[in-house]
Amino acid sequence: MTAGFARMPLETFGGERDEPRTLIGVLRHPGPAIGLAVLVLWLVAAALASVISPHSPNAPTLAELAPPSAAHWFGTDELGRDVFSRVIYGARVSLPLALLLVALASAIGSLIGAVAGFAGGAIDSIIMRTTDMFFAFPGIVLTMAVAAALGPSLRNAVLAIVIVSWPAYARVVRGLLLSIRTTNYITIARLLGTPTRRILARDVLPNIVGPVVVLAMLDIGSAVLLLAGLSYLGLGAQPPTAEWGAMIADGSQYFSNWWMALFPGLAIVTVVVATNVIGDALRDFFDPTTILRRGA
Repeated sequence: MTAGFARMPLETFGGERDEPRTLIGVLRHPGPAIGLAVLVLWLVAAALASVISPHSPNAPTLAELAPPSAAHWFGTDELGRDVFSRVIYGARVSLPLALLLVALASAIGSLIGAVAGFAGGAIDSIIMRTTDMFFAFPGIVLTMAVAAALGPSLRNAVLAIVIVSWPAYARVVRGLLLSIRTTNYITIARLLGTPTRRILARDVLPNIVGPVVVLAMLDIGSAVLLLAGLSYLGLGAQPPTAEWGAMIADGSQYFSNWWMALFPGLAIVTVVVATNVIGDALRDFFDPTTILRRGA
């Protein structure tokens, strides 16, 4: 067994030999390809929001609560603001913040988990009991409590989600380190006098990156949902910021005007489904046994 298990060729039990898998090859399957296209489309829309949007997201028009039409594709809200423009600008808020908080949570959690798994002993016990305290509460309830304590704002919402999200990465990385450090190739490398830094970089890190990347991709959708949930409850984005959760909260006050909540809700659904499909494809790429079982 080598550290580069993600590059292992794939053989089916029928005797046929498949081509070695690549990340591009995995993402070319219909599901992951569509999910990647949807995610890229939203990222492009967020980057070019000022070009794509036909109206300013906060500029009112004379048409209040107007249904979808040629002039306003997604209709208008109670202040006459164009819902399509606000959905596009909402991507500029939700997606970068989701990527940022996932990056922070994965970096902090991976570092803490690596310290716990590598140090062991009392340090490992203290760190893991701390993570167990976070897992003792439902994630959304703990996130709401932290966000309420910090105060309602997008920045505090991101901090609250990071504080709640890092233990998952710490537990995953710690478990991987505990299983990897007892393998034969790590033992042999130590017996040969290989420096610890080289063992970590060459043998340990490649086996940790894959699961962390998969978990991070899956967490992007969860982060978008949590941000939207906090904004819906008034703990995230504040008026007049165009944010998907806040738009759904406004739409819930005008239930008969269905377009106000429908289109930001569909935006959230597409992002969450896309990231989950891509995450599932990445899991198959980094775990050869998954497709081996399918081939059986």
